[in-house]
Amino acid sequence: MRATFHLKTLAVAVAALSVASVASAAGLDRSGQDITAFLQDGTYAETVYTYINADVTGHDNAAGRTDDKGYVQGKKIDDIAESYDFFRYGVKTDINDTFSIGVLYDEPFGAAALYGGDNNFVSIDDADTIVAGGSGGDIPNVATLNGAIAQAKGALADPNTPAAAKPAIAEGLAQLEILKGAADTAGEATNVEVRSHSLTGIVGMKFGQNKNFQVYGGPVAQRIEADVKLRGIAYGPASGYTANINADQDYGWLAGMSYKKPEIALQAALTYRSEIDHDTKIGESFDVGVGNSITVTTPKSVNFDFQTGVNPTTLATAKVRWVPWGDFAITPPNYNQVSKGVTGDDKGLDLVSYDDDQWQVELGMAKRLTPALAVSGNIGWDSGAGNPVTSLGPIEGYYSAGLGAKYNVTENWAVSAGGKYLWFGDAKGQIPNGDIVSNFEENDGYVLGAKISYQSK
Repeated sequence: MRATFHLKTLAVAVAALSVASVASAAGLDRSGQDITAFLQDGTYAETVYTYINADVTGHDNAAGRTDDKGYVQGKKIDDIAESYDFFRYGVKTDINDTFSIGVLYDEPFGAAALYGGDNNFVSIDDADTIVAGGSGGDIPNVATLNGAIAQAKGALADPNTPAAAKPAIAEGLAQLEILKGAADTAGEATNVEVRSHSLTGIVGMKFGQNKNFQVYGGPVAQRIEADVKLRGIAYGPASGYTANINADQDYGWLAGMSYKKPEIALQAALTYRSEIDHDTKIGESFDVGVGNSITVTTPKSVNFDFQTGVNPTTLATAKVRWVPWGDFAITPPNYNQVSKGVTGDDKGLDLVSYDDDQWQVELGMAKRLTPALAVSGNIGWDSGAGNPVTSLGPIEGYYSAGLGAKYNVTENWAVSAGGKYLWFGDAKGQIPNGDIVSNFEENDGYVLGAKISYQSK
């Protein structure tokens, strides 16, 4: 006689896996945009707190900015990854046996990196260090540098300047701009912070003879803002660049389909989230005016969530996520315009971009030990978004292992807790023109999570 794995009996084990199943390292991914709260039976609500701490250290390039073969290990870079935390909320209810509604909140995208110490990502006061072969001494004052820069630009634009002299003038101009950036930002360090908030409304409709199938979808409101500072000789003429992308709220959508077979505790869901275009204002240190506009498009994504009963007290689960970070870029208008003079082409450079798409896979098992207590474990892999990768986030994915537990305090209320250890992939840091400026190896991190949930079926 075949065993029956009712979802109600295994429900205590299901949620134990979802506490620490986040912390994507590729691109700007953070929350993993989980929607499993909406897939629960009956009326369900949850509050999830997540804390992430990473240790990301490396070395700068003693040769300055070179290709990969020219990299020479330089000064040590202390931990650049700032710890961060965020909340996730979800609530859903069944209107009847056909229709369900829900609201989800999370913080899907973000970054928090801060360089420090004595390395090529921190502005310093010694001109001899900033300009290789320089004569030493203090950095000239800003007024003197502005005059010299204006003079060099005038000479380049002057048709009477001999063509043979222009390369040397252009090289001198680049060095003056490095000094200008250092003079303006002496002692400051490279820093990036990206913040986002997302609110999703979902309506689902069940169909089929036993209401096993469900289609769902709804609108997504997303808010995003960012601050970036590039400091130190690693960024060459761009050292001293500062950008502030104003907070902007825009809208996208979500759609998906799920299938349930309660007698074997099987559930599968495929969810698509659209891109969201943010048209907002940006302030740049390269500005000749104010109020420039920028379009930042957060990427689409596809999530696949799966679970099935192994025996009456055990569940197996799987999660797969795909995000096309290879299509993502942040291209501030004045940064791009200035970079055209450096690259010598009409395309210019993006401030942040990635080479590869992200794939994330997580496999887990959950075991109900008593009617009120369950434990779980999972392993995971994240592909990262390319290597070399931006110096503002030098990680190439990770491997992970996690543990979790859930305890039903009452018939309806439960608490969960979990943790995950991350082994980050080694990565070379590059600046937008492709030059290698750093190397990060043997780094790790951990994730801690706690959840309070309510369910009434």
